[in-house]
Amino acid sequence: MKKLLLFAMVFTSIAFSIGYQASFTVKGVLKDKQGNPIAFATVQEKGTKNGSTTNENGNFSLTVSNPNAVLVFRAVGYSDKEIKIKKQSFLNVVMEQNSMALQEVVVTGLSIKRDQAVSYVAPSLGTMSTGSYQLSNSNGYSPDGANTEDYSNIAENEFHRVTDEPLSTFSIDVDAASYSNVRRFLNASQMPPEGAVRVEEMINYFTYNYPEPAGDQPFSINTELRNCPWSSNKLLLVGLQGKHIPVTDLPASNLVFLIDVSGSMEDENKLPLVKSSLKLLTDQLREQDKISIVVYAGNAGLVLPATSGACKQKIKTAINNLEAGGSTAGGEGIKLAYTIAMKNFIKDGNNRVILCTDGDFNVGESSDDTMVRLIEKKRESRIFLTVLGYGMGNYKDNKMQLLADKGNGNHAYIDGINEARKVLVNEFGGTLFTIAKDVKLQVEFNPALVAGYRLIGYENRLLNKEDFKDDTKDAGEMGSGHTVTALYEIIPAGVPSPYLKTVDTLKYQHSYEANSSTHGNEWVNIRLRYKAPQGDVSKLLEQPVMFQAGNKESMSENFRFASAVAGFGMLLRNSKFKGDNSYEKIRKLAATATGSDKEGYRQEFITLVKTAERLNSGEKEEEE
Repeated sequence: MKKLLLFAMVFTSIAFSIGYQASFTVKGVLKDKQGNPIAFATVQEKGTKNGSTTNENGNFSLTVSNPNAVLVFRAVGYSDKEIKIKKQSFLNVVMEQNSMALQEVVVTGLSIKRDQAVSYVAPSLGTMSTGSYQLSNSNGYSPDGANTEDYSNIAENEFHRVTDEPLSTFSIDVDAASYSNVRRFLNASQMPPEGAVRVEEMINYFTYNYPEPAGDQPFSINTELRNCPWSSNKLLLVGLQGKHIPVTDLPASNLVFLIDVSGSMEDENKLPLVKSSLKLLTDQLREQDKISIVVYAGNAGLVLPATSGACKQKIKTAINNLEAGGSTAGGEGIKLAYTIAMKNFIKDGNNRVILCTDGDFNVGESSDDTMVRLIEKKRESRIFLTVLGYGMGNYKDNKMQLLADKGNGNHAYIDGINEARKVLVNEFGGTLFTIAKDVKLQVEFNPALVAGYRLIGYENRLLNKEDFKDDTKDAGEMGSGHTVTALYEIIPAGVPSPYLKTVDTLKYQHSYEANSSTHGNEWVNIRLRYKAPQGDVSKLLEQPVMFQAGNKESMSENFRFASAVAGFGMLLRNSKFKGDNSYEKIRKLAATATGSDKEGYRQEFITLVKTAERLNSGEKEEEE
């Protein structure tokens, strides 16, 4: 015992002689120059993976390694800020807005492989896999103390030989959840799991400058066929522009907020952010709009019956009173929400359930198959569904996708109050008001000019060619003012490619003899089918596409930026089709196509590319 005591005294003496410091807790508040709190910003101890986030009031608390640590503050739309604590236990931090020229995000530069254990800013993550993202949880709501983020495996689209498969058919997708989720990972100094990267959602996060539709058409069809930026092939852009309907002319709304208040929603970036988001939405409502609030945890209940949008304070009070706790009976909540929506149904109006959750359903009807059947049955009531995903640690991306796809709805991931404002304020009409449903695209390729093609993204939206004319087959919805963009990489006829596999000569079939005069310079023909929001019979639109020669400068801004985002997604997925793309090449291409960028989203994209480039190279922050 004396030896142990002597050893402890010697160790203590040595520790103090070399300047040993115990851990130190610093608290504070983060505000802008006008004194407004900056919610859900990242606070990180520089040179470490230790970090936290501010709450909805801008407050933060973080235990750091020593009293002289340097904190790095990051928030979308603001310049990064570094502060040395200098033994201060409370900090008042002011950040400067910089939405038009977002500054480069400072990252740890930790090199991450997909089979390594990694750490998240808050809470900490465990190991990553293709189908799910393993996380550890410090909040105690999981019985075993651990949880997972779930992502569906994506089998990337291959090239198809035109003589074998001349038609490509798919459902449109206006979801943008993947981009904001990928941004969350990159801003936390981590590469996202491959299953989180859905290229079409990354492309469609951004709006594009397509012309408004003419006459009574709900949308315009826009095409551009150019040289591909990352290969010797061609690249086809197909862009749809939904008709903008002024908010004052939108039909009356019957909205049911369906809010997950289970224990898994306790974190600051979950229920508190849900409440802030819905209060933003409440400010957009009109007197003719009706709002109901349904909550669910161990069971479901109605906390606010249908209330006029003019009673904003009453709605906000009901939102403010929500608290989290208990297990998650998502199926019961969905049933009740649709029952309330049917009770207050507005003929020729906008009837919609808005689900706010992390997707962690664990009580009652909670399996994917059961939830899908439930949603498919409910959509027959002509009630649409918007799914807003929140949080990290146990986020169920795959389940959220299924619900939105099967429920005549859309899906967004809300990683902060700025994203909530984008989805529920700036894109209010597009998010909540459907102008066309069951929208399908079918592209026919001319074998005289096209040898092969590959649809970039939309892997979970593919349809059989027979489904195009089948009005009983469900497809995607399009909102007021929304744009939808799809890209095809095309191998020209006569150009050899390792992606087009050959088979032995068939005995009973005749091979196609290419005829360059067939249909002139038409490379592809675009067909589109859609239904009115309350209709059952589809309408057909059709448009051929010619090749447009010219250099990179002759490409439209739409084409350059969409192809840059697609290239970025392929790099993040480590796609075998990424060609000669590089992060530097993508940054330079995107920089030529930022346009007016009033909200700074395209500049932010360039910043994220830089972040991914540093993470991928393993570059680390410089120590002071």
